[in-house]
Amino acid sequence: MINGNTEGIRDVILDRLNKIYNVKVPKDEVFNLEIVDIISEVTSEIEREVSVAIDRKGNVIDVSIGDSTTVEVPIIDIKEKRLSGVRVIHTHPNGNSRLSALDLSALTRLKLDCIAAIGVDEAGPIDTTLGFCNVEKDILVAETTGKLTIENAISYDLMGRIKYIEETIKSNEVVEDNSERAILVGVESEESLDELKELAKACNVTAVEQVLQKRNKIDSAFYVGRGKVEEIALLTQAKKANVIIFDDELTASQVRNLEDFIGVKVIDRTTLILEIFAKRAKSKEGKIQVELAQLKYRLPRLSGLGTVLSRTGGGIGTRGPGEKKLETDRRHIRERIYDLVKELEKIKKIRETQRDNRNEIPKVSLVGYTNAGKSTLRNVLYNMYSPKEDALKGNVFEADMLFATLDTTTRAIVLPDNRTITLTDTVGFIKKLPHDLVEAFKSTLEEVIYSDLLLHVVDVSSDNYKEQTEAVNEVLRELKAIDKPTILVLNKIDKVSDEELLNIKDNFKGMQYIEISAKQGINLEKLIEEIINRLPYKLKKEEYLIPYADSAIAAYLHRNANVNVEEYREQGIYIHAEVDKQVYNVCKRYMIGE
Repeated sequence: MINGNTEGIRDVILDRLNKIYNVKVPKDEVFNLEIVDIISEVTSEIEREVSVAIDRKGNVIDVSIGDSTTVEVPIIDIKEKRLSGVRVIHTHPNGNSRLSALDLSALTRLKLDCIAAIGVDEAGPIDTTLGFCNVEKDILVAETTGKLTIENAISYDLMGRIKYIEETIKSNEVVEDNSERAILVGVESEESLDELKELAKACNVTAVEQVLQKRNKIDSAFYVGRGKVEEIALLTQAKKANVIIFDDELTASQVRNLEDFIGVKVIDRTTLILEIFAKRAKSKEGKIQVELAQLKYRLPRLSGLGTVLSRTGGGIGTRGPGEKKLETDRRHIRERIYDLVKELEKIKKIRETQRDNRNEIPKVSLVGYTNAGKSTLRNVLYNMYSPKEDALKGNVFEADMLFATLDTTTRAIVLPDNRTITLTDTVGFIKKLPHDLVEAFKSTLEEVIYSDLLLHVVDVSSDNYKEQTEAVNEVLRELKAIDKPTILVLNKIDKVSDEELLNIKDNFKGMQYIEISAKQGINLEKLIEEIINRLPYKLKKEEYLIPYADSAIAAYLHRNANVNVEEYREQGIYIHAEVDKQVYNVCKRYMIGE
């Protein structure tokens, strides 16, 4: 039985590979010449990797067409204090026996006794490299030999090495390092790569290296030049990276080519952002929107998505609501997209109903670049001005990270002039925000479209605040909300010097802005005053005289209007109040002069 990718392989070749099951390998040797000859010949013919798994008794237990990760080996828990008892030998048809990061990942994940890569070209096997597990600072790591001749590899003291490793594991409290370590690659600027690093951090991925290549023309095969890809491959080995993240959107063929060349998972900025959204979305609507964006992004890429992404079975780019749809056929994905769109339309109608119910209440929305401080500002204003009868429904999550808030929240606050307004915290914007994500979140972002006033929060402590401000404006243009009445809120002024602040204010000359610190509570009253001045005043001032027998109407006015004066007179209760259209109609017959 030959496992792995046997598609298009002739039966005569499969029969030749099946003979490997009858080969007995000396238990103290990594492999023997008979196996090397067979898998090298087949590799030269089909130009694919061939893998063979051998147990400690020297029996061949698996033969696969594909690399080391396609071999089916039971995963051993490191708590069992032993290795799997299996060694894997596989070919590299590119002639280079260097173990890839993916090989080394399989070595430690499967706790293999040994992994061997044999470099093969048209003439046959060239050399081999062996990899073994080891322990460094109580963490299970991979270790490799240099390139060895086939004869030297056969005479290698295999059992002595295995015995040493297992004794080391037994004498230490060993844990597995399942963390993801990324090399970031970009062609734009260091600033853009720094932002990509923050995005990776938001996904619990450690960036171990940043690679920038200035290019006028993008390489259609690798995105960056071939020489740079070779440099990244070497860095991947040196830094023990297990994922490469590109700062721009990659095509399916570019992902496949890069993964084949480097040997580790390759993802792009869009996949990373979708991953963050998948992890952070809490509401039903948010989860639907993320899955919809994931599916729309993956649909045109199904035929060419890199194999590494599908076979690793975990980690960044493989989680989230849309994960299970990665390798289903296009028809099923289109059906799922159709269903999700229908669900979002239902939620949109519910939002419209809710919006109609609070139609007379002025609406203020917070917009801005991700991590500009919108959620902090929203929490502070809500805690300062929440309605008395509202027992603080709860603050939204705030943290110094990108996309801390994904689910839109709307709360009522009472301004000092007794007007009630709604304050909505929206998802943060970002440069190169995936178009599918903007489309998917449009129902949420409709709160922005229907707002009376936008508070555009800018993080002035960021070196890139100008670019971030423009990125937000770009999304507002896409939403056709760029002409909404807007107050620029220059946040985090406590983090910049007075001289820097003067320069920043110069860049916003001619615009209406207020400098604040939401965290330190600086100038928040001034911001509220500006909100009062900019909001349309929709309330009418009216006087009422309510008979004592109808005192429930007085209670109704207290609940639903801004009562300025209340007096108990001989004829009844006199009230001077500011009322909206609904209250005006309900209490019309008690108005003085009506």
